[in-house]
Amino acid sequence: MPCCPFADMPQVRTNSENLVAGVDEAGRGPLAGPVVAAAVILSPGQHTADLADSKQLSAARRERLADDIRRESLAWSVAWADRAEIDALNILHATMLAMRRAILGLSRWPGTVLVDGNRLPGLTFGARQLAGEAIVRGDSRVAAISAASILAKTARDDIMCGLDRHYPGYAFSEHKGYGTRAHRERLRAAGPCTQHRRSFAPVRELLA
Repeated sequence: MPCCPFADMPQVRTNSENLVAGVDEAGRGPLAGPVVAAAVILSPGQHTADLADSKQLSAARRERLADDIRRESLAWSVAWADRAEIDALNILHATMLAMRRAILGLSRWPGTVLVDGNRLPGLTFGARQLAGEAIVRGDSRVAAISAASILAKTARDDIMCGLDRHYPGYAFSEHKGYGTRAHRERLRAAGPCTQHRRSFAPVRELLA
C-alpha cells in the first residue's frame, strides 16, 4: 500500500464501524523536513507484544517491526505535510493535515480513530463522520497507535536520508533534521536550504 500525501486522493474503501485505526506522527520538532503521520488498522489476532513507542526502539528494531506491520495489518497509510505547508499553516495545523491525509489513505474506513496526544484532527470526510479519541501517551498504551508511531518514524527517517543525498552539507541522515548542535553549526555555516522550516526560530533568526 503506497504512501498517500494527498488529502483528496480517491480511494476504494470497504466499511466497518467496528474497525479501529491508530494514528500518530513523527517530526513536529525538527528544524527541517516534513511532518509525517501514519494510520494503522491492526488485524484481529495480530501479534502486538513487541510494539512500543518508536522513540524507545533502536532503528534496526523499528525497521523490522515496520515490515511486520505493513505485512500483517488490515490497512495502513503514511502521509505528510511538507516544509512549505508547515510554514504556511504552523506545525500544529500541518500535523493535523498530515493525520487527515493518513486516515484518507486507508483502504478501509475505520469506525473509530485513536490519536496519540491531546488533540484530534478533523474527522469529518464529506458526509462521513468518524468517532475519535485523543490519548495522552497513546503510543505506549495502545497497540494500533504504537504501530502508527513506528511507521511514521521509519517513513520520516527514510525521507530525511533521501534529502541528505540532495542536500549533503547538512548531514540530514544523521540527525534527521532535529536541532542538534551539529545541525545548528552546519545551518549557521551554510545557511538554510529549501527544506528548513522558516517559521521555526533558529531558522527565522538566521534569515533575519
